[in-house]
Amino acid sequence: MKVVFDTNVYISAFISPGSKAEDAYLLAVDGQAELYTSVAILTETAKKLRGKFLWDDVRIAAALKHISKVATVLKPVNRLNILSDAPDNRILECAKEAGADLIVTGDKHLLGLKQYEGMGITRIAGFLYSFRR
Repeated sequence: MKVVFDTNVYISAFISPGSKAEDAYLLAVDGQAELYTSVAILTETAKKLRGKFLWDDVRIAAALKHISKVATVLKPVNRLNILSDAPDNRILECAKEAGADLIVTGDKHLLGLKQYEGMGITRIAGFLYSFRR
């Protein structure tokens, strides 16, 4: 399954050990999901970790390096303007470029779409549930 995680999933995975977000990330680490991300998603993740959680550059670099080893990092060429929040559009761009099956997010604007061009959009719990069946 090809999947794109929103920034909020990565942040929750890194700041909340033992969380559902960490469980989801570990599925990708274990190769049970084919994870895709983009330079824009990594940049947004770094910005949030620095600004909101006061992580230093060394810690941020280590987190981004780990994500980059687990995920295929894309540089989407087609820009989308579907939602009013630009970072949400970057998630859609990455998913479209990857040909993703699923977008995993906690963002209400993305979740409100329910799907985009045949790609499902779900919360972390929904993603984890698909592995329990």
